[in-house]
Amino acid sequence: MVITQGDKKIILFDGVCNLCNSAIQFVIKHDKKNVYKFAALQSDVAAFLLNERGIDSSQIDSIILIDPNIAFYTKSTAALEIGKSFGGGWRLLGIFEWVPKPIRDWIYDFVAKNRYGWFGKQNECMIPTPELKAKFLD
Repeated sequence: MVITQGDKKIILFDGVCNLCNSAIQFVIKHDKKNVYKFAALQSDVAAFLLNERGIDSSQIDSIILIDPNIAFYTKSTAALEIGKSFGGGWRLLGIFEWVPKPIRDWIYDFVAKNRYGWFGKQNECMIPTPELKAKFLD
């Protein structure tokens, strides 16, 4: 499988999580420069991308940001990188990078561990509308 997205960054997310799906809708709304493509962690595309980078999906089950040919980011760092990319006042999220990563990730993991109980879960991954289909990797 070959996945070429040029300079697009790829966000892998939990496709059955209501919180994650809401977060993706938020990113789509604020992605004015059309920087991102998306794929559910449950997809074959995500499995390929994770394997290609040696990422153990059993350790990261909620969000991964892939910046092709540069790096990948997980957990709180991924969320901060995505938020900062919106520009404007969103760049102020960078201040949270001063919080040590183990503390940020502990908070992130606490929310991730409880997300299904707090926000619910779908039986299957979200199906993008025809207008958004081009933003998702199959």
